[in-house]
Amino acid sequence: MNGHVGMSAPRSGGTDRVTGRYQYTGDIKLPGVLHAKLVTLDCARARIRSVDTSAARQVPGVVLVMTAADLPQPVPRFGPQYADRPVLAVAETKYHGEPVAAVAAETEDAAAEAARLVRVDYEELPAVCTVAAALATGAPLVQDPILRAGDPLAGTNLLHEHRYGWGDVEAARSDLIVAGCYTFPIVTHFAIERHGCIAAADGDGMTIWSTIQHPYWLQRTIADLLHLPLAKVRVLAPDPGGGFGGKQHAKYEPLIAFMALRAGRPVRLILTLEQTFQAVRRNSAEVTVRTGFRSDGTITFREIDANYLLGAYADISDRVVGKGSYLSCGPYRVPAARIVARSVLSHTPPSTAFRGFGAPQALWAAESNLDEAARQLGIDPLELRLRNLASFGEHFVPGDKPADGQWEQTVRKAADLVGWGTPLPAGHGRGIAVGIKPGPTTGLSYSTVRLLSDGSIVMTAGTSDMGQGARTVFTQIAAEELGVPIDRITLVMGDTAVVSYDQQTSASRSTVLMGNAILQACREVQSKVRALAAILYQVSESEIEVERGVVRLPGRDVPIVAVLKPGLGSLGGELIGNGESRKAAQPGHPLGGSAEFYEFNCTAVQAEVDQETGEIVLARYVTVSDVGTAINPLQVRGQDEGAAIQGIGHTLMEHYVLDETGRICNLGAIDYRIPTSMDLPLELRSDVIANADGPGPYGSKGMSEGALLAVAPAVAAAVADATGAVIHDLPLTPERVWRALQQRPQPASHPRLLTEEMHR
Repeated sequence: MNGHVGMSAPRSGGTDRVTGRYQYTGDIKLPGVLHAKLVTLDCARARIRSVDTSAARQVPGVVLVMTAADLPQPVPRFGPQYADRPVLAVAETKYHGEPVAAVAAETEDAAAEAARLVRVDYEELPAVCTVAAALATGAPLVQDPILRAGDPLAGTNLLHEHRYGWGDVEAARSDLIVAGCYTFPIVTHFAIERHGCIAAADGDGMTIWSTIQHPYWLQRTIADLLHLPLAKVRVLAPDPGGGFGGKQHAKYEPLIAFMALRAGRPVRLILTLEQTFQAVRRNSAEVTVRTGFRSDGTITFREIDANYLLGAYADISDRVVGKGSYLSCGPYRVPAARIVARSVLSHTPPSTAFRGFGAPQALWAAESNLDEAARQLGIDPLELRLRNLASFGEHFVPGDKPADGQWEQTVRKAADLVGWGTPLPAGHGRGIAVGIKPGPTTGLSYSTVRLLSDGSIVMTAGTSDMGQGARTVFTQIAAEELGVPIDRITLVMGDTAVVSYDQQTSASRSTVLMGNAILQACREVQSKVRALAAILYQVSESEIEVERGVVRLPGRDVPIVAVLKPGLGSLGGELIGNGESRKAAQPGHPLGGSAEFYEFNCTAVQAEVDQETGEIVLARYVTVSDVGTAINPLQVRGQDEGAAIQGIGHTLMEHYVLDETGRICNLGAIDYRIPTSMDLPLELRSDVIANADGPGPYGSKGMSEGALLAVAPAVAAAVADATGAVIHDLPLTPERVWRALQQRPQPASHPRLLTEEMHR
C-alpha cells in the first residue's frame, strides 16, 4: 500500500483559492463581451401590461434590450423535472425578482443604467406565499393549468403528492401517542461565489461558461432550447466557489444564450448577492408527526404529513420533496408507517436542491417528536433512540436497502464525546439527534486515466469540485493504485468537450461513483502494465500481480514506473484505462432506485441559554458520521464541521422575511444573518465511524451532507433540557426562545401515558 488512502493529502487547488489566483467564472474575460443586467419588479406577482424599452435603447453602449417578445414564440420553458420556467416572464411575474427583460451593453454601468430606464406597466396581483394561502379554497393559481395538461392536480397549487408506507397504521396499539407540527424556514445557500454565466456563439454551436454544478445537464438543457445536437454545445464549468445544491441546475444560462445569439457577441451575467437570494433557496416546510409508543419506548407506528413550499417553478424541488421525505421515519424500526409529502406551489422564488435534499426539514420534525416522547415516557433520549435504532443489515424500510452501517457505534461515540449523562452547569442542557439520508439512487460516471511514459498521469472526471475536495480524493485514488506521487498527477475537469460524461455532482456521490470509475480505469491500466511486464521479464501474465503501484513478479516486486519506460520502448506513448460506474434505475421503486449508500450522522450538543434574553451559546458541539473509509481524514473533518456550521445557520438565525405581497424584505448580507466566528460552538468536535463497509473505493461512503441533517433537533433538545421550553418553529432566534420561556408549562410530576380508552 502506498499510503495515499487514509492520508490527509493537501487540498488540490487550495493555495490558489486562498491567495486569490484561482479563476472563477466571474474572473473570465472574453474579448468583445457584453455585460447583462436584469429588469425586475419590486413585488412578487404582477400582470405585465407592457414593456417600454425605448429609453433604455438610447443609453450609449447599449447593444441589446431583450423582452419576452424578442424570444421564440411561445417563449421557451425549461426545468430539470418539468419544463415550466420561461426564459423571461410571460404575461405575469410569479415571484419577487423574476426578470421581465434584460439589457446587454458594453459596460456594466451602461447596462445598469439602461435596465433602470426600462419602463414596465404592470398591475400588482394577490400572491400566495404560505402553505395555508396556497392550499386555501379559491386561492390564485401559481401555474396556468394549460402547462399541466393531463395532470389531475392542474387546477390546484399542488404540484405533486408523494405517498409512502408499510404495515397497518390503524391496527397499531400504543401506550402513548405523541403528535406535533413543526416548521422549517426559507433559507438561502449563501455560497461565497455569486451565480454567473457567459455565453458565446461558437460557429454553428454555443459555448457556455457557468458556475453550474451539473455541466452535462446544462449542456442538455441548452441543446434542447436551441435545437442543437449535444456535440454543438460546450459547457465550461470552473470549480464553483461553493454550491450546496444551489448551482445544480440552469437559472439564467438559457436567457444569456439567447442574448448571445441575438447580439452576435459573447454576453456575461454575474448576479448580485441580492439577486442570488431571489434565484435560489431551500424549501420551507410544515411537517406534522404522530408517533405511537409502547411504555418501554418501542415505536409502534409513525404518521408524517408534510407540506413543502416549492415556489413559482418546480426546478428540482419536487424530487427534493419525494426523496427528502422517503426516510422521514428515521433509521428506526417502525412496524407501520404512513408518509404523505406534498409539493406546494407559491409566489415565492423557486426552491432547489440544498445540502441535505429535503431531509433536514423532515428530520427536524421527526427527531423533535422523538424527544417529546422521551420526556413523556420518562426515558432518556439517548436510550430511546438506541432501543429503536436499526441494526446492520436490518430492513428498516421493508423491501429496500438494509442498514449499511453499525449505526449504534456512531450514536454511542457522539454521546461519549459530549459527556452524555455527566453533571451540567446551571442553565445548560444537552440534546442528541440522528440524521439519515439516502445517497444517489441512480448514477453514471466515466473516467479516463492516462499513465504517460515518464510515469506521470493525466486523468479526467466530469465531477464539479465546489469545495468537497473531489479533486484531492480522485488523485489520491490514482496515486494509490498506480504508485505515482500526487504532485505528478494532472486532473482535468469542468469541460464537456474534453472530459467524459458524469451524470451530476450531488447526493454526496462523487467519492463513490466517480471514485469507482477512476478505480476501474486505474485497474485497466494495471492490466496493461501486467502485459508489458510479461514481455519485459519473459514471465507468464498469470504469474504476475499488479496492485497499488506494485508489480509482483516471481521472486521480486518492482514499482509500476520501473516497468513503464522500458516496456513502452523508444517510441514512448502511454497506457490508457477507461472506467465506468453505473447504478441503473429500478422500475417500481418509489425513488427510481434504492440508495447506493446511506449517510448517517449523530449530532450531540451542550447548550447554555440566557433566560433573560433567550440567547443560545453552544458550549460543546459533537458531530459523528458513518463514513465507511475516510480516504482523506482532514477533508472528512472539514466537510462535517462545515455542514454543522451551515446547519447552525438555519437552526439559530437564518430565514427569509416576506411582506404580505411576497416581497423579500431581508435581501443581502446586512439583514440576513449567517453564522460568523462569533456564533461558533465554544468547543467543536468531529469524529467518524470507519468500518470500510461502503460501496466506494476501499469501502468508502459519501458523507458531505450527513452532519447538517440533525443539527436543529439536537440544539432544540438541548434548549428544552436547559429551560423546559419546547419550540416547534425554526430558527431558534433569541426572541423566539425568550417568548417560549415566558410561555413554558410547569413540568409534569409524572410521565403522561394515554388511558386505555385512548389506545389505538
